[in-house]
Amino acid sequence: MRPAHPPGLNVAQCLGQAHGLGLARHDAQLLLLHCLGQGRHDRAWLLTHDTEVLTEAQQTHWQRALERRVSGEPVAYITGLKDFFGLTLSVDARVLDPRPDTETLVEWALELLPAEARLRVLDLGTGSGAVALAVQHQRPHCQVSAVDVSQEALEVARANAQRLNLPVQFVHSHWLDKVQGRFDLIVSNPPYVAEGDPHMPALRHEPRQALTSGPSGLQDIGHIVAHAPQYLQRGSWLLLEHGWDQAQAVQKLLSHAGFSNIQTRQDLAGVDRCTGGCFDSER
Repeated sequence: MRPAHPPGLNVAQCLGQAHGLGLARHDAQLLLLHCLGQGRHDRAWLLTHDTEVLTEAQQTHWQRALERRVSGEPVAYITGLKDFFGLTLSVDARVLDPRPDTETLVEWALELLPAEARLRVLDLGTGSGAVALAVQHQRPHCQVSAVDVSQEALEVARANAQRLNLPVQFVHSHWLDKVQGRFDLIVSNPPYVAEGDPHMPALRHEPRQALTSGPSGLQDIGHIVAHAPQYLQRGSWLLLEHGWDQAQAVQKLLSHAGFSNIQTRQDLAGVDRCTGGCFDSER
């Protein structure tokens, strides 16, 4: 559905137009602030300038943003920015749009890393760098490394690290293939959507290789679980984000690989989102 292009819209009318197209209010506000060159968190500005009429250039920008959002493109790709765990990240179609659910993974990681810890942390499948950068920001004394198989994704992650002045080290690797040494914590938000999942059409704007993982969605998680023990210090943890219905399967994978104290954490919606375990066996 292509949005109509009525002339001389003001701020309130633009938001009404977005509502009529079924857009969430928060999405519409972010898009309009972006088109008007205002701060992304300054929603109060929209209230105090609700009768302000858009210029022709602003209205053209707004209509194009609406078209992209109505087509299913994430707001983050349209604005080029996404807030994650107190950081504002630059994102585009080279990486997944970071989800709030993934903050559950970061929160669990921080619980395992004392505030003054000088430990080694590894983020597998870093994408935009969201998890690695959030951990590094919260635990500045830790040595955080981040891996991705996509050079394009690493370009985005490195640019975010440079802009945020966070010293994350990046490695181009298929999971652990080119990683060296042992770590005190490994975290990962890997692809976990099953090939053929009926929700995939709604995710068509995001990189498929960062989403799907074999017929069950567990191919990459299984690979990580099988190989992670070689890179973990004894008594260290592996934490994995997964799909809403995969917790039990991930628990079994961890158990078979020698992990103990296996736990699952829920996201803010009460959905099983992350599962992890402690590796305390000799290898």
